[in-house]
Amino acid sequence: MKAFKLHNPSQLEQALALLDTPEAKTGKTRILAGGQDLLTEMKEYLAEPDALVNLKHIPGLDTISAGGAEIVLGALCTLTALEEHAELGKRVPALVQAAASIASAQIRSQGTLGGNLNQRPRCWYFRSEQAPCLKKGGKECFSYGGMSKYNAILGGGPSYIVHPSDLAPVLVALNATAELVSKQGTRTVALEKYFTLPSESDVTRETVLQPGEILKSVRIPAPAANSRSHYLKFREKGSFDFALASVALTLVQEGGTIREARVVLGGVAPIPWRAKGAEAALAGQAPTRATFEKAALEAVRGAEPLAHNGYKVPLVKGLLIRALEELCA
Repeated sequence: MKAFKLHNPSQLEQALALLDTPEAKTGKTRILAGGQDLLTEMKEYLAEPDALVNLKHIPGLDTISAGGAEIVLGALCTLTALEEHAELGKRVPALVQAAASIASAQIRSQGTLGGNLNQRPRCWYFRSEQAPCLKKGGKECFSYGGMSKYNAILGGGPSYIVHPSDLAPVLVALNATAELVSKQGTRTVALEKYFTLPSESDVTRETVLQPGEILKSVRIPAPAANSRSHYLKFREKGSFDFALASVALTLVQEGGTIREARVVLGGVAPIPWRAKGAEAALAGQAPTRATFEKAALEAVRGAEPLAHNGYKVPLVKGLLIRALEELCA
């Protein structure tokens, strides 16, 4: 690991000032939250910052407010805090399910909401110091013609990474927004727009977070009456693993009919993938097996598997049907 300077600001304004420098804006200064991903990158020489700005000493960034009309989650709240929060379990159970599915108890006790949303891709070419892939500024996405078992089947190209977050699909399904702060002020971004496709922007980035900005909180609007949520994840190992595919659902049911649905897929695209075709197939329909199968077919419409990840198409379909059956039981 390259030697670095560690800053420990005690106020948000101090942190923003440290990030509002020419050096910081060229990527030489990085934000340290839980550190579960960044420190791993640094140990493997995938990231070599000159300085880290540690946010852990700033009060208020780890708070959870779940009792009001709007649910507010501080970006530094731990995954364990989300997993064990009783009010979140009642109002947005999918979020608790997703938090509980992440890694190990030890990692969840240190990992943060903001870190989970902003973690870098797990593609083995990206994670290899010896592979100068497109995501790291090279000229080629090696997974396109190489080993692609864990890569994207939707929204891929020119890079075929998948976004590794478990919380992101759920928060997009819950119509959450991100509060971003910098020396220039505060802006709010719908979480659905927070993540970027490789074809839409700088291929080396995954979010709209700009140099000098900090993700301060995530806000979830009050769940609608008669709404329910669910998260289902399939992983290669029985525990401590990233999703090969996942499904986040929110449904509003009235009189035996699905009035509204949001379906977001994880582990299959460079961003949390909003399956709008599946949502349309569910809206206004009775919660039957035939309805679920039609929605599952729509969820993978347009999928373009690579050489080794075609299994993700039937996997997503099966996961979505199972998630719908469990939520509507």
